[in-house]
Amino acid sequence: MRAGLHSATGGDGSDACSGDMLLEAVLACAGVTLRSVATVMGVRVGSAALTATGSFDACGTLGLDRDVPVGVGEITIRADLDTDADDATLQRLGALAERYCVVGQSLRVPPAIVVRRARDQS
Repeated sequence: MRAGLHSATGGDGSDACSGDMLLEAVLACAGVTLRSVATVMGVRVGSAALTATGSFDACGTLGLDRDVPVGVGEITIRADLDTDADDATLQRLGALAERYCVVGQSLRVPPAIVVRRARDQS
């Protein structure tokens, strides 16, 4: 998949923006984790439909407003499951999937970005 700018920041929409890729990564991880946790809990899931949403304000990314956060915020994963599990079980399933989702937990600590001069190859 090729990465590019979001249309709100000057991209033409032909490439996936990093925000799209972030939502896809957390959604995939949440889905796999949810399925694993359901199996361990003995929760039968006939089918599942997951969606990810997040908010984004280009003014922060573009540096137009320092008060606007940079990046995707308030990411929500919604899982609609075909299951007979009760509400308490579904709540526990969701909490455990959130706890063990590697990508979701990785977002709790921002990555360090190190910029340096490349070593001379000669």
